[in-house]
Amino acid sequence: MGLDLYAEDLVANYEHPHNKKNMPDCDSSSHEYNTTCGDDITVYIKVKEGKIADVSFDGSGCAISVGTASKLTDAIKGRSTSEIEDLGFDFIVGLIGIDPGPARTKCATISLKALKHAVFIYEHKKPDGKTESL
Repeated sequence: MGLDLYAEDLVANYEHPHNKKNMPDCDSSSHEYNTTCGDDITVYIKVKEGKIADVSFDGSGCAISVGTASKLTDAIKGRSTSEIEDLGFDFIVGLIGIDPGPARTKCATISLKALKHAVFIYEHKKPDGKTESL
């Protein structure tokens, strides 16, 4: 897939995001705000037997932040919480198919940071340095 097709897929996920809804009965949630550009994302998770049984997000932002959140929520359903803890920037680049560059890294990783924080909250753990650096 060429870069244009990856960008088109990201824009399609922005225009018609998957799993974009509030989840009042979630097991855990976390909110992140990007002060640089105003991205505002909350991720909600339900966990069953150590795996992500359901996930959604709500909020607003640029095409990169919302498109990535849509793709991320599709990609992590059924994964274990320990797998989620290990995800980082490289996972996001592989997921969206493009390197967002230094100016847009926070846009691309905001939903992953919120997701990981929700998992850490659920597990009563402190976030690790890898998560905090996203």
